[in-house]
Amino acid sequence: MHSGKLVFAQLMEHLPLHTFRRCVRRYPAKYPTKTFSHLDQFLCMAFAQLTYRESLRDIETCLRAHQSKLYHLGIRSHIAKSTLADANEQRDWRIYADFAMSLIQTARKLYEGDCFAVELDQTAYALDTTTIDLCLAVFPWARFRSTKAAVKLHTLLDLRGNIPSFIHISDGKMHEVNVLDILIPEAGSFYIMDRGFTDFARLFHLHQAQAFFVIRAKSNLACRRVYSHAVDKSTGLRCDQTIALTGYAISRDYPQHLRRIKFYDTEHNKYLVFLTNNFDLPALIIAQLYRCRWQVELFFKWIKQHLRIKAFYGTSENAVKTQIWIAITVYVLVAIVKKRLNAQASLYTILQILSLTLFEKTPLDQLLKETEQNLVMPQKTNQLNLFG
Repeated sequence: MHSGKLVFAQLMEHLPLHTFRRCVRRYPAKYPTKTFSHLDQFLCMAFAQLTYRESLRDIETCLRAHQSKLYHLGIRSHIAKSTLADANEQRDWRIYADFAMSLIQTARKLYEGDCFAVELDQTAYALDTTTIDLCLAVFPWARFRSTKAAVKLHTLLDLRGNIPSFIHISDGKMHEVNVLDILIPEAGSFYIMDRGFTDFARLFHLHQAQAFFVIRAKSNLACRRVYSHAVDKSTGLRCDQTIALTGYAISRDYPQHLRRIKFYDTEHNKYLVFLTNNFDLPALIIAQLYRCRWQVELFFKWIKQHLRIKAFYGTSENAVKTQIWIAITVYVLVAIVKKRLNAQASLYTILQILSLTLFEKTPLDQLLKETEQNLVMPQKTNQLNLFG
């Protein structure tokens, strides 16, 4: 029997703790930390994500059942439901947001050499928003409608590796298009969006920042054709046009020409019309880029299925944001470990392995390798799959 570190401790070794301590110092709090540190709080919440704990009581019961192993997990304090609840309520959620963003930068460097469905030299992002429904009586601060509460997760997903490069958590009232005011565009990058982000003043801001966008056009778009380019209709393309906007307001919001591409989707028997400010790429590449936007939808479905971001351990805004950011940190951490250990198993498979083996002492790379060798049944085609 290997007498090394527990699997959980091996996993947490990939965390840059010096960065975590710097994030903690950035947001000092009055809540006492000597008896229950920020790291203890983070480890308990990460453990809850990896083992699918249902509540604070569930976390407390499970960890106390392994009291003798807590020190080897890295948890130095006594675990109590009330202590963890108070920490989630009172310690600034921005600590965990900043820490998650630092891990995201690490993950993006690891995956920057990966390819995706389109051969493209530039960075491509998919921008979208998902809504997490809440109970208005329990979460009154997150009012969405008169009888409903919600928070929104605005995400910019790097299509190389499916790593979120930007995340903003808001209440349900914030419209998704407003996130473009917060986003800092990268020159030369592509931003792929659905029709909900149609705001030509904001799109023109992206254009002025020398970034490219690909967005679905609305059916009532007021425009006139300036020039038509030849297309190969056997590829599904129907037209490739240079257009000028003619609506009174939108022509002033976006005073330059746009490119309009119409594509027939044989799989769903529907026509799709795209707008872009890029006139250099072939029209078919633009259509294929938009198809890659589905990856951000998969990301939302995946984290809702496999991480604890739909049922919350606390009811305050701080507790909810803390839990979401730690869930994102766990997602990115597992993605980093997968890349560093060159694991071939899917992220879903790795999470399933970890959920059952955190208290074992098998070397993590050996554990993943043995599991890959034992996988003889093909994965179900309807299982959401990220990272292969």
